[in-house]
Amino acid sequence: MGADDAASSGSRRRGWSVLEIVESEAFSGWQRVARADLITAMLEVTVLASGSSGNALLVRSGDCSLLVDAGLSARRLATCLLACGVDPGSLSGILLTHEHGDHTRGLKVFVDKHHVPVFATPLTADHLKRTGIGARWNLFSSGSAFALESIEVLPFSVPHDAADPVGFVLRSNGTGFAVLTDLGCATRQVVESVRGVHALLIETNHDESLLQNDARRPWSVKQRILSRHGHLSNSAAAEVVAEVATDALRHVLLAHLSRDCNSPELAVHAVGSRLRGRPAVRIQCARVDEESPMLRLVV
Repeated sequence: MGADDAASSGSRRRGWSVLEIVESEAFSGWQRVARADLITAMLEVTVLASGSSGNALLVRSGDCSLLVDAGLSARRLATCLLACGVDPGSLSGILLTHEHGDHTRGLKVFVDKHHVPVFATPLTADHLKRTGIGARWNLFSSGSAFALESIEVLPFSVPHDAADPVGFVLRSNGTGFAVLTDLGCATRQVVESVRGVHALLIETNHDESLLQNDARRPWSVKQRILSRHGHLSNSAAAEVVAEVATDALRHVLLAHLSRDCNSPELAVHAVGSRLRGRPAVRIQCARVDEESPMLRLVV
């Protein structure tokens, strides 16, 4: 978990891809869907939640639907999925980045009820098994790509204070989307794995000045967050985005924002300042809680 939670933003059509917002009232169901017609859709990503209170992404391509992490309660996960038109039991799988509670909170109850297969590294799976989670475990190794129906999954190691944390690059029909959150720094392997994607979800956990001046957090907590196995600051994330960006990059989603030590404005400004030479890239902040709308990105 990081310095705190995340924020959200709006939607607009831009070129060959679409950003759309699904507005809900405490996840009680569809309230309004603002969407544009699409000729083709390679990957569709919906941020169900992002932040220290919970993390979950829905990724779809064709008939394949999968979750990246399950950090909401099982009931809320099911409600979000139904609001997106997905039967929870129809998921092709759940990909886990690591075992921390804000990424796995609803996993046990959800898989017990819906019998969805879970994909994780052996160390992550072993840790969760010891907590009593029984699942249809599918184990993968960092750096070894595998197919989950129509989606190719490339897991890669990230530095974080967990058993064996990973990020993911998901590809379908030539389109790539990267999940890069909960890491203290970007190694050369991280950069090379992510470079060239069309859309990137990256952690912008905190503004360093706000974190350093936060009187409510003890120094030991600040040290953990700022360490190489902690969480990315706005400025660190901005450098990563600038390094991995190619002409293919169109969307950057900023995730895991601290409620107390960051703001969407600070995060967007930091990343946008490093992408001034790339006006085609759209920067958005992912949602934090049930009051903010789910962010849907079609690449």
